[in-house]
Amino acid sequence: MPIPPSPSGRVEIPVAHGRLEGILREASSAVAAAVVCHPHPRGGGTMNNNVVYRAAKALVGGGVTALRFNFRGVGASTGSYDEGVGEEEDVRAAIDFLRAQAPGLPIWIAGFSFGARVGLTVGARSDDVVKLLGIGLALRMFDYRFLAACDKPKAIVQAAQDEYGGREEIEAAVGEMSEPKRLWVVEGATHLFPGQLDPFERAAEEAVAYLLST
Repeated sequence: MPIPPSPSGRVEIPVAHGRLEGILREASSAVAAAVVCHPHPRGGGTMNNNVVYRAAKALVGGGVTALRFNFRGVGASTGSYDEGVGEEEDVRAAIDFLRAQAPGLPIWIAGFSFGARVGLTVGARSDDVVKLLGIGLALRMFDYRFLAACDKPKAIVQAAQDEYGGREEIEAAVGEMSEPKRLWVVEGATHLFPGQLDPFERAAEEAVAYLLST
């Protein structure tokens, strides 16, 4: 039976190493529910990252309940950084938790940077995840070629001057992904979207609308 979140939306997600700290925002008349994964813990990434927060806001505004959480060793989450391997287990635990909290709703995965690599990897191979939202794919750090064989709907939002994969690189990478897919490029933005969070959020809103219609 779902456990009602606190008024602040804060939740604890059970996982093998203890618990993950999370924030659950329920959309009114929700039509789907999404796990949202944050950027690299070693770079200061948390669920309170501005891009992650704006992505979750865009999801909820589009009718998709959003669960942000801190990977192991971040904030109040137990455990310690595990090179992306254990973090995939954290994503799986978040999916299971969200399914219990939002029974019957289709599950999506969204992720930013490191969170996109970890989240989309899990989402692509999980039968119970139906749609993927990738933000700031760090193409120079991680291999996303697994998306070439993934026929789930994919929406990608990238900064035009992303230090880890700018316009030409992301266009080439998305070109190799299986359909259905769509790319949004935020002009004048770098990886963390400094000074460009409003344009990013508008792109994220369009990406959510695309996924809802696909």
